[in-house]
Amino acid sequence: MLQELREHSGLSKEEVSGKTGINVTTLYRIETAQARPQRRTLTAMLDLYGIGEPQRSDALQLLTDALKPGMARPFEAAVGEVYGAYINFEAEALSARFFQASYIPGLLQTEAYADAIMQTNMPKLSDDVRGQRVQARVERAKVLTKEEPLELWVVLDECVIRRMVGGPAVMIEQLQRLLDEADRRNVILQLLPFDAGAHPGMAGSFVLLDFRNPIDPELVYVEGIASDEIIEGHNEIRRYGVMFDQLRAVALSPRNSEEMILQTIAELRASLT
Repeated sequence: MLQELREHSGLSKEEVSGKTGINVTTLYRIETAQARPQRRTLTAMLDLYGIGEPQRSDALQLLTDALKPGMARPFEAAVGEVYGAYINFEAEALSARFFQASYIPGLLQTEAYADAIMQTNMPKLSDDVRGQRVQARVERAKVLTKEEPLELWVVLDECVIRRMVGGPAVMIEQLQRLLDEADRRNVILQLLPFDAGAHPGMAGSFVLLDFRNPIDPELVYVEGIASDEIIEGHNEIRRYGVMFDQLRAVALSPRNSEEMILQTIAELRASLT
């Protein structure tokens, strides 16, 4: 319906993106029923297309119905629009390449670690909303165990496993979770040690997503302090792809990365005695 409304208005996806700020890839996935719009996104589209009653109410009712229990993830209202779109993309992706310079990626976080991160980064969140966001991360991790699991390649800066988040007990549990996940056939984990020196990832963390359908464009998700961003375009995607290749080339091998994690766990356990 949204595709028909857009085409009837004579607008391309690029023009809609320019007028509303909605990402082109997000528009594509909404129109092909691969992603569900948030209410403000749908409202912006209907406003731009000049949609009045009764079509407007019909569209909003469809969204309301889609958000009923059993049809929607209960945590979606607790996350931002760009992050919500990213979660949908991640669920449909064939593979994901993560570089994380600050903390364990959400897909690999324990509940205790995720809660500790949120208490620090978003101290004004209510307990209910924080709990919903923690559950969002737990729910996301199912992409690693579904019938056709996500192929995950993660490069972590060494500081990620060294930084004390939530205390030694929380970190021990979290690092053990990393080892458990790295045992999966669809997960590769590497650590980028301090002695690797300067590297391309010093500019910040990012995720590259590839999709099963060849017509679906690759995309990059960049999480920032002020805002998150989904990046498209062949040149930008290629630049991030080259950066990731450079990072995994200078990172420790998966086996040596496992040994570093085991050593860190042993040090943390010793600190508790």
